[in-house]
Amino acid sequence: MRIKERTYEKERMFLSPYAKKSFESAGRLREEPSCAMRTDFQRDRDRIIYSKAFLRLKNKTQVFFAPDGDHYMSRLTHTLDVSQIARSLARSLSLNEDLAEAIALGHDLGHTPFGHVGERVLNQLSPFGFRHSEQSLRVVDVLEKDGKGLNLTSEVRDGILNHTKSGTPSTLEGVAVSLADRIAYINHDIEDSMRAGFLRVEELPAFAIRAFGRDTSERINTAIKDIVEESEDKPYVRMSEEKGEALEQLRAFMFEHVYERANKLIQENAERMLCALFDFFMKHPDDLPPLYLSRMEEDGEPRVICDYLSSMTDRYAITLFKRLFVPQEGSV
Repeated sequence: MRIKERTYEKERMFLSPYAKKSFESAGRLREEPSCAMRTDFQRDRDRIIYSKAFLRLKNKTQVFFAPDGDHYMSRLTHTLDVSQIARSLARSLSLNEDLAEAIALGHDLGHTPFGHVGERVLNQLSPFGFRHSEQSLRVVDVLEKDGKGLNLTSEVRDGILNHTKSGTPSTLEGVAVSLADRIAYINHDIEDSMRAGFLRVEELPAFAIRAFGRDTSERINTAIKDIVEESEDKPYVRMSEEKGEALEQLRAFMFEHVYERANKLIQENAERMLCALFDFFMKHPDDLPPLYLSRMEEDGEPRVICDYLSSMTDRYAITLFKRLFVPQEGSV
């Protein structure tokens, strides 16, 4: 029996009836030969890990821009956190761990430089609007591999598109990733906020301490345990009503006391840089890299420019802005 067939047999024997089995996948946008060793979901995970967009996540802001220290979350470390939590949920609930991991690793591939401030700016600049979940799907469908895309499975693409709180994933693995995303960013943003001096543990609302615990590990473990107890052998994945309400209140607390304050620190500079770059490429589209120039006729200048800007790391965006707009020493 081939290696992949043994994986299929294990899925039949051990996965929940509500899990998405690899052999049940609706397939890819374009048909291609299958792999003798890996399932399609495993191949999707590997394609995402080796993509250029995934590599760039290490230099994209999570919350705190250019922090003074080496231990703050980047978009990459956040992605790895989401993957770990989603895999723990999938394993505990007998869901497809490979599918959950692939969705988690790909969910933020389309995120902008400068965190959600960058997303907000591009949403204002683009006549089509801009949402990082939609851009993540565009990255894997259109932009990666020099415009060929990664040709991922329908289930992974659906999970990437619908990972935000407003999304409705079609698989339980996708729901697990959506919950894992919220659990990860809320808890590790708390940790970063304390490291940055934005927050003290004593300032966390009492209901959050009662519901989840005082430290990051305890809060994450409590959230995972609650989801497993609420969802085991059920056709859904969700938190209990009590813990779900507490998590939403904690999320609202973070928006009010941390995210808005952190965003204000970089809003002006990020907006000035991204607006200037957008305006420059609208006037000089021929200066875009070849990949984006090749999309111009089909997609139009604003969308292609947003593709380029959203692909940038924080460092690259700053370097390009300086090269284009800051007079260099000795220049006339």
